Amino acid sequence: MAAKVFPGRYTAEADDEVIVFLIGMRVNKWRAVHKWLPVLLAMPPMIQELYSQKDNGFFSAENFINLRTTLMIQYWRSEDELYAYAKAPKHLKAWRNFNRKVKDNPAVGIYHETYKVKDGAHEVIYGNMPLFGLAKAYQHVPVLPHTASAKQRLSKKEEERFVDSR
Repeated sequence: MAAKVFPGRYTAEADDEVIVFLIGMRVNKWRAVHKWLPVLLAMPPMIQELYSQKDNGFFSAENFINLRTTLMIQYWRSEDELYAYAKAPKHLKAWRNFNRKVKDNPAVGIYHETYKVKDGAHEVIYGNMPLFGLAKAYQHVPVLPHTASAKQRLSKKEEERFVDSR
């Protein structure tokens, strides 16, 4: 089923800080399939669990794969909820399994990065796109004359913060 494309220009609005979590793996030795395939296959059940649980702080994810590396970008409501999931049974089981089987084996690598984006410290634009990224995770809104440029979208947030702090 094709995703609905929203013609025109859109942006995303988030009312609070945004937690952006990047996670993935890299195949370092293609022939060691028995080492990297279990790592790759551990992710889908965890993502299914995240989407099926309501109010766990997880909003959405985007996936990218190239020749050797996978990348998943996740959007979370708070760092506490992200950390809580890291200690959840399904994730802990996958982490322990990785450490037991391939922790010190250079056939496969894993990584993650976490970014805490303060309220208003982001700017996005989507042209003729389906819901994607921050707009899928938060509020997808049309670009208006006062949010037409990247500078305006960032300035709008700075102005809102200034008015709110008075």
